[in-house]
Amino acid sequence: MTRESRGIQSIEVGGELLRALARSGEPMMLRDLAREAGMPPAKAHPYLVSFSRIGLIEQDEATGRYEIGALALELGLISLRRLSAVRIATPRIAALAGTIDHAVSLSVWGTHGPTVVRLEEPSHPVHIAMRVGSVVALLETATGRAFAAFMPQNTVKAALESGLDRLGVGYNPKRAPKSPKVAEILAEVRSRGLARALGDPLPGVNAFAAPVFDHTGRVTLVITAMGPEGTFDAGWDSAIATALHSCAGDISRQLGYGTVRATG
Repeated sequence: MTRESRGIQSIEVGGELLRALARSGEPMMLRDLAREAGMPPAKAHPYLVSFSRIGLIEQDEATGRYEIGALALELGLISLRRLSAVRIATPRIAALAGTIDHAVSLSVWGTHGPTVVRLEEPSHPVHIAMRVGSVVALLETATGRAFAAFMPQNTVKAALESGLDRLGVGYNPKRAPKSPKVAEILAEVRSRGLARALGDPLPGVNAFAAPVFDHTGRVTLVITAMGPEGTFDAGWDSAIATALHSCAGDISRQLGYGTVRATG
């Protein structure tokens, strides 16, 4: 008979609050979070204070709501990196960055939208407002457009209507998701299999982004190459675009997808 290891009951009790917050997927008030965890608010509050101190959760000072903190996000990103798709793609994007000598990022669809999980720097110093853990806007960035063009449209619609990416890099609160211009941009992404951003939303920075598909045809990753306007050739037939598209296609095939092709 295997003897059960001794644990710390208070940690297990407090863990119910983290589970409740994870199930919700949205910031929660103390009373609601406590109710979902099955405990009185007075009992829940000390746990939340401790979790806040170590970064597992954080509280919005304006609304008083609790949400997942930096440490929890970091742990989640570590888990994402262990996934087969990310593991397969990581050495490929490192090689791509070396080939084109520009920064290359790898993004997944996270809790708050397109989220950077890997970033390969070029050989020369370059300042780009992007880091691991960054969330980017759906319609204003090449990365976001690659997701928006190939993900199920009901998912994209729900994300836009809820303001999911309101804290993302490049987010524009005045955007009109249903405008003909947006439809035109996403149609071009589907047609070319690449998304492009020219000095917007990051001034002076050009970018291409390519989707990676799994064996079911679902977009599971987006690879983005970016660099200064002066040295980053943003032509659709440029060496950068060709290398990026080829890299995404190779990874997709390794994940069981026959060929990267435009899909509605």
